[in-house]
Amino acid sequence: MPAPTSSFANQLLIALPTLADPGFARAVALICQHDDEGAMGVVVNRASDYTLGEVLRQMDIACDDQAVLDQRVLAGGPVHPERGFVVHDGDHGWDSTLAVADGLWVTTSRDILEAIARGDGPEHATVALGCAGWGAGQLEFELTENSWLTAPVRPEILFSLPLDQRWQAAAGEIGVDLMRIAGHVGHA
Repeated sequence: MPAPTSSFANQLLIALPTLADPGFARAVALICQHDDEGAMGVVVNRASDYTLGEVLRQMDIACDDQAVLDQRVLAGGPVHPERGFVVHDGDHGWDSTLAVADGLWVTTSRDILEAIARGDGPEHATVALGCAGWGAGQLEFELTENSWLTAPVRPEILFSLPLDQRWQAAAGEIGVDLMRIAGHVGHA
């Protein structure tokens, strides 16, 4: 398979109402990596059943900050649901860190969770369990099938907005009101 003509890394992938897969209905994913072998992203608008406190306890990481303990962990996607992915800002390089863009990272190592628990972590961080993956050419195909839109990343969408507002806000970055799009596709 030839290399993609353009990379969608550091873009938000926004599920259109026509997307038939219930696992991704109304999803917003940060595309962290995209090359000729496929794409990897983290869904940033779905809560999991866990708090960060529960995850830290399972990993035997002590934390006394109730705000950190109460933080909702996201359901980052169906691939590796047992693995943690931390989307964060800053310029610190942690173990097992992938640069998504200048100042935007995804880290999968324990050291960042230990730093967050101590109060030494990045200023903004979102913790997710699991990620989303697309095989070679799959994401490009799904885009031609009108399953997704792409939009530029805005830190407020990743770190500040309530989860239930991220889908519409991400589409609003490119002037799209998803509530005005029909949930079906017709062919003439």
